[in-house]
Amino acid sequence: MNLFSDIRALVIDCLHAMVAAGDLPEGLDFKNVTVEPPRDALHGDMATNAAMVLAKPAKLKPRDIAEKLATHLASDARVTVAEVAGPGFLNMRLGAHAWQGVVSTVLANPQTYGRSDMGQGRRVNVEYVSANPTGPLHVGHTRGAVFGDALASLLDYAGYDVTREYYINDGGAQVDVLARSVYLRYLEAHGQDVAFEDGTYPGDYLIPVGQALKDKVGDAYVNQSEDVWLAEIREFATAAMMDLIREDLGVLGVKMDHFFSEKSLYGTGLIESAIDSLRSKGLIYEGVLEPPKGKKPEDWEPREQTLFKSTEHGDDVDRPVQKSDGSWTYFAPDIAYHFDKVERNFDLLIDVFGADHGGYVKRMKAAVSALSDGKTPLDIKLTQLVKLFKNGEPFKMSKRAGTFVTLRDVVDQVGPDVTRFVMLTRKNDAPLDFDFDKVLEQSRDNPVFYVQYANARVHSVLRKATEMGMDVSDAALSAADRSVLVHDAELGVARKLAEWPRLVEIAARTNEPHRVAFYLYELASDLHSLWNRGNDEVALRFVQEGDETTTQAKISLVRAVSVVISAGLGILGVTPAEEMR
Repeated sequence: MNLFSDIRALVIDCLHAMVAAGDLPEGLDFKNVTVEPPRDALHGDMATNAAMVLAKPAKLKPRDIAEKLATHLASDARVTVAEVAGPGFLNMRLGAHAWQGVVSTVLANPQTYGRSDMGQGRRVNVEYVSANPTGPLHVGHTRGAVFGDALASLLDYAGYDVTREYYINDGGAQVDVLARSVYLRYLEAHGQDVAFEDGTYPGDYLIPVGQALKDKVGDAYVNQSEDVWLAEIREFATAAMMDLIREDLGVLGVKMDHFFSEKSLYGTGLIESAIDSLRSKGLIYEGVLEPPKGKKPEDWEPREQTLFKSTEHGDDVDRPVQKSDGSWTYFAPDIAYHFDKVERNFDLLIDVFGADHGGYVKRMKAAVSALSDGKTPLDIKLTQLVKLFKNGEPFKMSKRAGTFVTLRDVVDQVGPDVTRFVMLTRKNDAPLDFDFDKVLEQSRDNPVFYVQYANARVHSVLRKATEMGMDVSDAALSAADRSVLVHDAELGVARKLAEWPRLVEIAARTNEPHRVAFYLYELASDLHSLWNRGNDEVALRFVQEGDETTTQAKISLVRAVSVVISAGLGILGVTPAEEMR
């Protein structure tokens, strides 16, 4: 059930009635008619733009449409007031029984309330993390992993068929650097003194990899030239790093459906096929690019390259895909990878990139548009930087990693649940300050604690009622007489519960899982406010001594809060707390 959808359906029915009565002309399109909360809650519970969007095609004044529509709406038992505001906005107030009915619906459908069929089973590929397999995941990867995973869960919740995917960047020069770094640790395992030159990876995480290589091959590579061992160690080291990355993701509760290797694109004809597809559309040509902005002409060496006409699909400049020496640019395998996604018949592609890839957005969108003839949308979400603080100071780099703070460093400090929730307390493209002290404090200023505490409070009420011998199963609570829930604070909680299905669809439509975290904080705030008012007003307490009927109704309200909080935390990948330590 979605009460906002139900009231919108009521509005549409009333509009059809107005057409039948001759108050509106036939043939009007009602698709842009909305029902949503008014900007100012003092104006009512819901508002519709029907009169405003229909006035021009109907050739009528908005206020005239609104006044007649208000008369029709007022005849529905759920609508207590329908009044016109300004030039033709229509505000509605719903009766208490409408909000009481939301609680009934939540408890009658605890596993499905808020779920949507909006996606209609459309296939979505969400690619995220996709870190170079050269070391453990760092805090920047952590934010991308949490965001991507929550987005995938949100889309699944909204009715999409979601594939979580990791693109292994194992085809570039950085993997050769990894192999050389592992070789140094291998020599070290044999008792040799080694020096890590600039450009190698000095982190301690490669020590066990070097030892494992020694255990596997003995001294076969000691003092051998690079051409003897580079290819084999590259394979060995990449596999070891991917095992480490999978462990890191597992600690965070992230599990991928598919890992795609960049290396699998080379020597298999896949890159050639992707470029040929673009060539067949007249989008590949030989040419010379203009000098990059800011580069002096005398420093620029014009070279003829194979170029992709990305400007025909929204990019700022055309992009090289093959160098003058015949080698592929870094963009070519990315085109081939997305061509593979298009060929797998996904209805929507979503890439989660770090903020440093912002300049890559237009060219990648242009490639997918060209490869799919504009049929497969690509949404690229950028995750901004995370700044870590502890004891009021920036959190120092990890010795184990050598140059950065790892995902494990963060999770070891605060746990996966706190890590995930905090990473979603800002929109993905906004910088995030992560203060280890603040995210663990027990206060309203800590959204993780505030939401979990609300859920724990509900369970404390359920435990108390159970000890009193009450049946607090969802089946029993859904049958409770909720007509006693008439206080504004109680109805306010119910109103917030009614927003959940609508919030899910908005968040899924915009690919913004942070909206779920924001909503949960607001719902928790309403629950805490009601709880605190009960300290002063006996009638608002959830357990009413000697009145089981009223108690059961009030408990049904807070149990509905727990249902929605648990669902929301599930989307975020956070385990709901039933008690606070």
